[in-house]
Amino acid sequence: MNGSESHSQALILMALKNVQPVAAVEGIWNNMTKIIGLLLLLAMVVQIIKPLGLPGLKRRADFWKLAVLAFVSWAIVLLVRDFS
Repeated sequence: MNGSESHSQALILMALKNVQPVAAVEGIWNNMTKIIGLLLLLAMVVQIIKPLGLPGLKRRADFWKLAVLAFVSWAIVLLVRDFS
């Protein structure tokens, strides 16, 4: 049995069990979670060094608000990815 036969058998078994392959979830959603995380982490570092001056982000100690924003946006992206 070669690799393509085992792959096709695995797909048949997944179809019979009505299971979605984990590897099929790829593309923009995986990259988007990484990009959002990196951008918000960068914003937190910048906020600690020199406050951004946006409403609600006037002090260095306000970097935790960016962490909450990162968590909420990460959760939304994951939920949208699961339901799309």
